[in-house]
Amino acid sequence: MKMNSIHIVYKILASALLAVVAAHGTASEKQDLERGLTHAMRLKRGTAGRIGDSGKAIQAYMREGLISQRPNQRADYTDYYLLRKPAKFMGHELMVIEEEYMSRYVGCCVSPGIGISVKVAGSTRNLQKFADENKCTFTDHVDLHNELGQVSIKAKLPHGDFASLSCRERDASR
Repeated sequence: MKMNSIHIVYKILASALLAVVAAHGTASEKQDLERGLTHAMRLKRGTAGRIGDSGKAIQAYMREGLISQRPNQRADYTDYYLLRKPAKFMGHELMVIEEEYMSRYVGCCVSPGIGISVKVAGSTRNLQKFADENKCTFTDHVDLHNELGQVSIKAKLPHGDFASLSCRERDASR
């Protein structure tokens, strides 16, 4: 009977260890996702281009099931992805990822790049500093319901204060 009890204790300890390892892996994966998104927004020194690839950053969020495989909406060369699961960006809750690109030319005014909207948690100084350093446009106190409604997206959003970062070519050239 004692041997059976020891066996049960080992099973419990092994399960607990696996849970700790899985939790650590998840935190690391989320940091990698945020790092990829940050690189897609970070300005390449001396150019109007970005260090990372916005498409690859978005695909990583797709692989993790945080956004759908297809955009929630496409309007004016921009794909809009609403987060399906919680994710952070610089300590704020990531709500929307948008990517502007042109697959074929049908007119003017495309400004390739990426943007995000977050539910603000505390101060936005880190977002403002990032925007200044990387020639992005920071907008505070965004009416996200209205912004999404303008591109025909109806979304249930939590109550709170929202902000956005736009890191497109037009932002870098201002």
